[in-house]
Amino acid sequence: MTLPPPAPPARPVFRAEGVTRVYRTGAVEVRALRGIDLDLYEGEMVVLLGASGSGKSTLLNILGGLDRPTGGRVFFRDTELTNASEAALTAFRRAHVGFVFQFYNLVPSLTARENVALVTEIATTPMRPEEALERVGLSHRLNHFPAELSGGEQQRVAIARAIAKRPDVLLCDEPTGALDIATGAQVLEALHSVNRDLGTATVLITHNAVIQRIAHRVVVLADGQVVRDEAVTDRLQPADLTW
Repeated sequence: MTLPPPAPPARPVFRAEGVTRVYRTGAVEVRALRGIDLDLYEGEMVVLLGASGSGKSTLLNILGGLDRPTGGRVFFRDTELTNASEAALTAFRRAHVGFVFQFYNLVPSLTARENVALVTEIATTPMRPEEALERVGLSHRLNHFPAELSGGEQQRVAIARAIAKRPDVLLCDEPTGALDIATGAQVLEALHSVNRDLGTATVLITHNAVIQRIAHRVVVLADGQVVRDEAVTDRLQPADLTW
């Protein structure tokens, strides 16, 4: 089923202006980002596409306060993150950002409910772990340990953990990269429903161009630069993707 086009964008939740990132190892210099200008809007789902080494993960890490740019400026709403202290960045990540990675990073000795509770215990206005797990379709797996869950279920627990603190933005780095097609579609449906129902701005890195069809917008990176930034006019539900 094709989804309707998005409403006009709200104010930017992230703003990157001329962002560069250079890594140096001895005399070797790698330019991971080369002057990125990008706005990401509240309630928007954006897919970042690009080949390995194009700068996708570097950009995501800078937006999420896990890394700092070499040059340029980064804003979260009206707050500049560029020169923020480590303590301020930690507080920013804790209050505003949820992360989902390719590997689930669950604690093996804790149940699904307990893994999610790790976040809810330190958040200001969290969901109950049961609510977060219900939102990703796992209310029947609350008391299962990671070893008792499939890969897709473990990733959905990771998504529940990320959204349980009610973040303003969800940053996802190859969340379906280790999954098969059917399981990946279930994970994408969980992310899609969080964006739709909670209005959580979502950025999703993938190398799979098909996945862009579930987004409001697709941004393509190559050699550390934005080479395409356009709205997706024929959006699909995750279940309707053909991989």
